[in-house]
Amino acid sequence: MPRSTTMLLALLGLMVGAPALASRGHAADVDPRIGTGGDGHTFPGATVPFGMIQLSPDTAMPDFKHGYKWAAGYQYGDSSMLGFSHTHFSGSGHSDLGDVLVMPIAGDVRLEPGDPARPGSGYRSRFSHESEVAQAGYYAVTLSDYGVRAELTAGRRIGWHRYTFPVGKPAHLLLDLRPSIYDYPGKVLWASLRVHADGTVTGCRSTRGWAPGRELCFAMRFNQSMTSRELYNRETDITYKGFRGPGNQAEDRDAQNGRALVGVFDFGQLHQPLEVKVAISPVSEANAVANLDHDGAGWDFDARRAEAKAAWDQALAIIDVDAPKTAKTQFYTALYHAMLSPTLSMDANGEYRGPDHAVHRADGFEFYSTWSLWDVYRAQQPLMVLLRPDLSSDFVRSLIAAREASPFGILPVWAYQGLETWCMIGYHAVPVIADAYVKGVRGFDADKALAAMVASATYAPYGDLADYMKLGYVPIDKEPEGASKTLEYAYDDWSLAQMARAMGKTDVAATFTKRAANWRHAWDPQAGFMRARLSDGTFREPFDPEAAGYGSDYTEGNAWQYSWYVPQDVAGLIAAMGGDAKFVAKLDALFEAKVDPSHFKHVEDITGLIGWYAHGNEPSHHIAYLYDYAGAPWKTQARLKQIMDSQYAARPDGLSGNDDLGQMSAWYVFTALGFYPVTPASDEYAIGRPFVARATIRLGHGRSFTVSAAPLDDAHPYVGAVTLNGKPLERSYLRHGEIVAGGELHFTMQAQPDRTWGDSAAARPAAMSRYGR
Repeated sequence: MPRSTTMLLALLGLMVGAPALASRGHAADVDPRIGTGGDGHTFPGATVPFGMIQLSPDTAMPDFKHGYKWAAGYQYGDSSMLGFSHTHFSGSGHSDLGDVLVMPIAGDVRLEPGDPARPGSGYRSRFSHESEVAQAGYYAVTLSDYGVRAELTAGRRIGWHRYTFPVGKPAHLLLDLRPSIYDYPGKVLWASLRVHADGTVTGCRSTRGWAPGRELCFAMRFNQSMTSRELYNRETDITYKGFRGPGNQAEDRDAQNGRALVGVFDFGQLHQPLEVKVAISPVSEANAVANLDHDGAGWDFDARRAEAKAAWDQALAIIDVDAPKTAKTQFYTALYHAMLSPTLSMDANGEYRGPDHAVHRADGFEFYSTWSLWDVYRAQQPLMVLLRPDLSSDFVRSLIAAREASPFGILPVWAYQGLETWCMIGYHAVPVIADAYVKGVRGFDADKALAAMVASATYAPYGDLADYMKLGYVPIDKEPEGASKTLEYAYDDWSLAQMARAMGKTDVAATFTKRAANWRHAWDPQAGFMRARLSDGTFREPFDPEAAGYGSDYTEGNAWQYSWYVPQDVAGLIAAMGGDAKFVAKLDALFEAKVDPSHFKHVEDITGLIGWYAHGNEPSHHIAYLYDYAGAPWKTQARLKQIMDSQYAARPDGLSGNDDLGQMSAWYVFTALGFYPVTPASDEYAIGRPFVARATIRLGHGRSFTVSAAPLDDAHPYVGAVTLNGKPLERSYLRHGEIVAGGELHFTMQAQPDRTWGDSAAARPAAMSRYGR
């Protein structure tokens, strides 16, 4: 279509052939730069919901020992960038990726990145934030050292680039297959680079990073013909390179192989923008080319940008929020971040790479990977069950498929691009599956799912499950972080029992319900904290409830933070702590303690402190809602306001900790709506208080669920009354079925707390105490 027509459609947010949009879109309310500064570790570049491509600028790719700040490749405080790569994690606390790095260059070409402290020492370029445009599905910046305007957008498997070069200078595109996020010498095991007769550039790279032996291939095309090109192998640390192939010079080689490959593609002096499209594949170069052919027809950057915006408009329109501009930006950016992972990890022909490194084919579903399961089972995946049960079905099928291809026969722990990293603890794919099933998601084989869950929960070599199954706890003299592992295994066991019970598998349910009570083996009534035991049954000494970090009883936390982790049996925990009053007093002590943040300087993930409460890390995320379980919902309401006001902001440093593939953001979305899934795999949400005046969830099939609150301002922070479909709601929990049936939940807010609403035993959320022991 004519360029002017395409631009008009882009302005209108429309596109030919697109699925019908919901009544409103909110892509314009997203600011992808939120979380790109400080510890948020988000990226500002272009992607689409759950897309395979994350095309974003990289300001640094330091080695893994010093790379924590650059886990997403970009830090807002930097002033220069190396270029744009096609794969990134959003908000991770560890990292990898940064594949297929390209840099447009006007004028002389340097082959090394250079020192950011010495402009002009390499191919990196300075930039100014004033020249940046970061939107859902689009990123643009001016590379000031070259005078090049760079624009990026994305499809599901394709990254689209448009580079406008200054008049009078030769235009080049540099492709560097050496750098990687969390880099180190020797990380690239092998790479290949080839220029085909039609000008298509293809290649693959194998790396030993977080997922050892990961292979990623790509295919690249240009809208202009090359005037020349050079392929370099920059290896200098090997004594034997084999015999020289056809072509003696970098400019007359059609292919290169090695560990340090660089390509420079020359286009002369251009009078129109250079457009580039890049497809990736975890399987092969041939599949990357096929992805390019399947998803990347034509040359119309503006149309592709409009499609990306339309995809985000449609995704975000599932919730329509009435709020002031800043709150709206925070809400929709959080929802945007919650819809980035897991990512599509399957080629157009259905092939994907499994944890056995073999190639498999998805049959009747799309394969997704990028599973930070220790994080996302808490709120991000439950949010998808509520908003996108259709996708949740494919997510579960992907988990089952990964288990079937696993050399160990168990579900993923922390996987990306189909490969396993073994990062973090627990078998938290189990509650992801159980939560989906208990809340009515079907479309997957429940028997296969349950078998996968049981296999994961009984695989003795994993995290000393052998001793856990024998003793009822993980002994600290056999396995590090024994207290955390005992607690997390017990919750996972409970969630498994819930799915088994819903399926009528009473024997399996009974076995794992019994295991769900193993949290009691970690409870020390003398100290009043959860602790790790030795193999002989005694608690490890000496004990310091403030101690955290490697070698402690806990994973990324201390006793103050982990002693609340019994989401399946909060009523039992309250009783163990001495009843409602003592439980509430200890919660208050947690939030009100005077803690120097430097106490955790050796544990980089523990951030966002309010007393000992650490909102920047996941073990704390459910804690503010626990007042509900002790009959003091008004205190939950007060704590939530304290957290929302101090831990989130609409600016680059607006996340107090790693977004962890959408978990921090999903917490925000749920909390803004007024309820939260403290216990995934139950059908209950603990009620907090809303932070938006009105929000409507579009459930499909003509149904919607609206949350409203009035008057909603700082002068009225407490809930005075709640109605569900016009009838008083006296309990502090909401059932999933009540939401998906449609209706309205209304909060009357007031200046002073109501200390009687939700205080009775029957009014409290329950989980294990209500759903069977």
